[in-house]
Amino acid sequence: MSEETKNTEEQNDAPEVNQTVAQAQTETPEEAVVTVEAPKAEKVTEETVVEAPKVEEVAKEEVAETVEASKAKKVTPEEFLANFDWHMYEEGIEAIDAENLKAFEAALGVSLGIVSEREVIEGTVVRKTDREVIIDINAKSEGVISLNEFRYNPNLAVGDKVEVLVDKREDNTGQLVLSHKKARVIKAWERVNNAHETGEVVNGFVKCRTRGGMIVDVFGIEAFLPGSQIDVKPIRDYDQYVEKTMEFKVVKINHEFKNVVVSHKALIEADIEVQKKEIIGKLEKGQVLEGVVKNITSYGVFVDLGGVDGLIHITDLSWSRINHPSEVVELDQVLNVVILDFDDEKTRIQLGLKQLNKHPWEALDENIKVGDTVKGKVVVLADYGAFIEVSKGVEGLIHVSEMSWSTHLRSAQDFVSVGDEVEAQVLTLDREERKMSLGIKQLHPDPWTNIAEKYPVGSVHTGTVRNYTNFGVFVELEEGIDGLVYISDLSWIKKIKHPSDFVSVGDKLEVQVLELDVEGRKLNLGHKQTNENPWDAHEEKFAIDSIHEGTVKDKSDKGLIVALEDNVEAFVPSRFIIKEDGSKLAKGDVAKFKVIEFNKEFRRIVASHTSIFKAQEEKNVRVAQQKSVDTAEKTTLGDIGGDLAALKKKMEGGK
Repeated sequence: MSEETKNTEEQNDAPEVNQTVAQAQTETPEEAVVTVEAPKAEKVTEETVVEAPKVEEVAKEEVAETVEASKAKKVTPEEFLANFDWHMYEEGIEAIDAENLKAFEAALGVSLGIVSEREVIEGTVVRKTDREVIIDINAKSEGVISLNEFRYNPNLAVGDKVEVLVDKREDNTGQLVLSHKKARVIKAWERVNNAHETGEVVNGFVKCRTRGGMIVDVFGIEAFLPGSQIDVKPIRDYDQYVEKTMEFKVVKINHEFKNVVVSHKALIEADIEVQKKEIIGKLEKGQVLEGVVKNITSYGVFVDLGGVDGLIHITDLSWSRINHPSEVVELDQVLNVVILDFDDEKTRIQLGLKQLNKHPWEALDENIKVGDTVKGKVVVLADYGAFIEVSKGVEGLIHVSEMSWSTHLRSAQDFVSVGDEVEAQVLTLDREERKMSLGIKQLHPDPWTNIAEKYPVGSVHTGTVRNYTNFGVFVELEEGIDGLVYISDLSWIKKIKHPSDFVSVGDKLEVQVLELDVEGRKLNLGHKQTNENPWDAHEEKFAIDSIHEGTVKDKSDKGLIVALEDNVEAFVPSRFIIKEDGSKLAKGDVAKFKVIEFNKEFRRIVASHTSIFKAQEEKNVRVAQQKSVDTAEKTTLGDIGGDLAALKKKMEGGK
């Protein structure tokens, strides 16, 4: 378009503009602005309409010039038609390249805010309030996100780049809806999976404690940090890590339940692995190292040697006997230890603490010898004896047999308790083997020294039942003097199957000394001997063939037990329980019994019921038999007398 044409159009527009400005002076400022701008927009449209024909006329002129030029160059019609720009002839403008058109449309789409829902894109913080954050994603409008979604990043500032998810391009009010939290979750899972695959170290914010560990925010995902994965040493105070940002390694992902497990310990272990190899390579038995008490258990102490852990067993903590390692060391205590042993891979290291000090036996008083009296404290009790610490780290054993002169052994707990201060005599002492045996009873006189004077045979005493066995009862006359009462010496009358049926432990029992063996330190006692033997009187009363009334007390296959007078029992064999009418005696029957056997030594009486009426029958038979014999004798003598007279006459005649 020529300059003259443009100037002419501006002059034509001037009256209209001046008229519009004049009208705006009588209106409000706001209305004036609108009134002024409206004609401009309308005028622009008119200009566009007016200019189009002018451009077309110019194009026609250029085409005419081209035709004239072609004629001058003598171009053939075919060549002219092939090179002629029909688009420019029809539209009045040059054609645009297809690739440039696509690039233009793409740029135009971005500038107009054409985004897809559920798409994660990067936005810029353009404004921040106490409650909200305004994000520009280069769309038609800006998005608003609650400041709570940025709690993990308190230093968020205007101009920062953040990732957001296009939740809705336009809500009911026409507002663009964005979410930083959802974008973080989507991107977080991508980052977490990538970190797990590559072993990348990630930063996490420790939110709070939970059962067994901590909850950590990693890329917006709540991951679990087990208590055992916080540090290489046991953690006693979890709260010290809350609301702190730390480095972690993703060690496990459960895609089904959307669980992530992280570890801070893995990073520490990786850092100390190099140190560990260096330390292990230099380990030698007898080497003294400095360590820190890492953990205390009932059986020993774990010491950190700078990345390598070693164990001090409870027996290697102190030369003295201790009940728990906490009596010697404390957690986090720095101490020197000596390497006692380790396996081939040097993964198990045995350490010692007491070995750094001189052995107590080497410091034991050289003047102590066998027979001396020493004092000490009871440190350990067992059924077989007690260990006495006579000096720091030096112990001697008092066997239970050396605690009392009594031959009836009891438990060591009956004599001493842990913590008691006792005096004892040194019985044996081996400094090379570091062993010592002690005795308490040796400090008191041996009660068996004058036993024959105190307890002569036949003397009667009262003792205490200490124990019993199947064959008898042990009775203690005094401390160290025990005697045995055989079960057969407990009662003259009762038949005792077990001593517990007659006495109980702790009962007082009167006994008589029956036998004394001073050299063998044995004492035979009897209880029944303290009373007269009733069987002396029974021997006369229950003489053989004597008849007594009794009651059947019990019955067995072999016979009956019959209770007679004076609490005496008799045994009736089965063949002697038949009554006169042919029936047999039964339990509870009262009948007459005849004594057929009496044994004073074994306190045994055998009786018979059948013999009572059988004896009468036998007597009657004998009487009848005697009468028959007498009659026969008289008859026979008379006949003999006649024969003798005849013989006499015959002899005389012959003479």
